Amino acid sequence: MSNDAAAARKAAEQFKTTYAKIRDQIQRAMVGQEDVIEGVLTALLAGGHVLLEGVPGLGKTLLISSLGRAVDLDFSRIQFTPDMMPADVIGTQVLVEQEGGGHEVQFQEGPLVSNLVLADEINRATPKTQSALLQAMQERQISVGRKTIELDEPYCVMATQNPVEQEGTYPLPEAQLDRFLFKLIVGYPKESEYSAILDRTVGDDDLQLEAVSNGAEILAMRHVVRQVPVPDHVKQYAIHLVMGTQPGSDHAPALVNDSVALGSSPRGAQALLLAGKVSALLAGRYAVSSEDVRKVATNALRHRIIVNFQGQSDGVSADDVVAAVLAHVKPATEAAVS
Repeated sequence: MSNDAAAARKAAEQFKTTYAKIRDQIQRAMVGQEDVIEGVLTALLAGGHVLLEGVPGLGKTLLISSLGRAVDLDFSRIQFTPDMMPADVIGTQVLVEQEGGGHEVQFQEGPLVSNLVLADEINRATPKTQSALLQAMQERQISVGRKTIELDEPYCVMATQNPVEQEGTYPLPEAQLDRFLFKLIVGYPKESEYSAILDRTVGDDDLQLEAVSNGAEILAMRHVVRQVPVPDHVKQYAIHLVMGTQPGSDHAPALVNDSVALGSSPRGAQALLLAGKVSALLAGRYAVSSEDVRKVATNALRHRIIVNFQGQSDGVSADDVVAAVLAHVKPATEAAVS
């Protein structure tokens, strides 16, 4: 085994070990939802943001706050409401009295200046306030007047929204949805999980989670993810999947041409490959396979697809579209990966 191969294998093993430690801490507080937990951690380690959608009471906020405790990061929580202004999340200039007399203007940072930001019920904020997140999510910086503040890495926005209660909400624009690496659907727990949920939530025990990782380690893990190679045929498969969501494309199935108004942008292909790299590492491999891309496709593409009026009338969902594309677009024969 070459030195490079040995180093890659060691990095992959360390990645899996640290991932497992963080996951185990979260699962001390969160019962079930293994796929959602994996999706949240995948987004964090791939350097992306994540949107969690589910009805109230399923533990979306608990999951993200538990992650904030399991990883020693600067954590902040924003509870969005319709009357919240951009300055409430970005920060604002305040007049401060000096000890020796007089006053000076200082910038008081808002909760958006953090490492891990929980944006709770993000669709309750007005479009003006939602737009304050765009620069932070895409450029890792915020602008206040003529001042630009670079946000410390690792930086990750994890947002929640309720899909059923629409009174007083503002749907996220496509430009903002596209900035999320994943959109995860949080479903109801299984019957076998209810007992454990009740045991942990109606008793007198005060659960304390241990910080088992830190910002420097998360950045190192992101570096490992970026180094995972992507074979050409896997890259081509990811491209074809994204093109398969675009009406009129050579790779689009009939359902897309009939029921989709707008397909995924190139950010969808970026999400497929970044998340696929994490999937490969968790499987103990140091190269991305087409199966890794298939595994993450629904989470990476569902929020980048807009179903047209005809599709909505027929009851077609974005998940149905992704399933049709996965069935229609076939991966190239994969070379053996050692």
